[in-house]
Amino acid sequence: MEFSREKLRQIRRLMILAAVLVLAIVYSEQIVYGAGFVFGIAKPFLYGGVIAFVLNIPLRVFERKLFKRSKGKVAGKLKRPICLILTLVSVLLVVGLVAVTVIPQITVTIGELGKKLPVFADNAARELNRLAEEHPELNLQVKRLEEVHINWETLTGNVVDFLKNGAGDMLTSTFSVASGIISGTVNGVIAFIFALYILAQKESLGDQGKRVMSAFLPEKVCRKILEICSLLYRNFSSFITGQCLEAVILGAMFFVSMTLFGMPYALLVGVLIAFTALIPIVGAFIGCAVGAFLILIDNPIQALWFVILFLVLQQIEGNLIYPKVVGNSVGLPSIWVLMAVSLGGSLFGVAGMLFFIPLMSSCYYLFRESVNARNARRGTMQQPWGSQESEEDRERSADE
Repeated sequence: MEFSREKLRQIRRLMILAAVLVLAIVYSEQIVYGAGFVFGIAKPFLYGGVIAFVLNIPLRVFERKLFKRSKGKVAGKLKRPICLILTLVSVLLVVGLVAVTVIPQITVTIGELGKKLPVFADNAARELNRLAEEHPELNLQVKRLEEVHINWETLTGNVVDFLKNGAGDMLTSTFSVASGIISGTVNGVIAFIFALYILAQKESLGDQGKRVMSAFLPEKVCRKILEICSLLYRNFSSFITGQCLEAVILGAMFFVSMTLFGMPYALLVGVLIAFTALIPIVGAFIGCAVGAFLILIDNPIQALWFVILFLVLQQIEGNLIYPKVVGNSVGLPSIWVLMAVSLGGSLFGVAGMLFFIPLMSSCYYLFRESVNARNARRGTMQQPWGSQESEEDRERSADE
């Protein structure tokens, strides 16, 4: 039985793939260690790529708005440096404005908490005494706890042993924290400089990447890779823009509402919720917990009203603002957004939550297009996947 040349080539590829998989399983520990080592070396450059991607969003806005009608070599040479400087200045202004606004509020809040916490503790102790008087069974439980025998000599010896053995560990931990801060600072500076180089030469870098792909890959594969990269860029940039806008709107809503109702810490809580709202779905609840704790120490009744206000504004934001600002820009159904947040958070924490939503949106779009193309080639009479969603959007817009 003879095989054709194409069949032999396929068998050879399968054998090579099987051998690679077997070697990967056998040497999996070494591969993971090597991947971690390479990632540690490339970490500042990866961070620089992320910084460049984020800064490229306002950079493109400046280039389109300010140099829309500018022509000539002089304008072409000055466009990138001027827009890059404007982008950095705008980012620094936003960070500085938030710092100038929030840091004094944090200082005042810490001072007030230092004064109010003892009063709050006294009131809590007074309430506990009142409850103990009204409910004698609580006194019985307290007396039982007092009767528990504690061997203070053994406890003291354990504490001394812990301090002796932990002194060296504490020094080691201090040294590792200091070295981590220094290495983090150095990596941050390298990442920022690398991001500036990427932004300054992004067209030439993109052209070089296309040339490399066209030299080593078939034209069809190159076209598909460029299409996927364009889709990923659109989804990630739309998600970042929509998420930041939604966080600003939510923070402003809390600041205005709390100011109107006379609640304390309106500015601090509004900025805090705006920052935590950058984390999809669960972020605003973190800000709510911190804000409720701050208001609880000042006025427990107002803390309850703050939680009610949060639930009302969260419903408005989740049903009206988020679908319009973020949902439409990403184009991902709510169930898949929840899955992306859960999966990304369990694997990579907060960064995974932010990263997985546009990534899953891109995979969802590619899979949907593949399914529609296969059904069209087979001549099935099914309605294309995605047309139902567009019809629902048209009906919703017509009702509005």
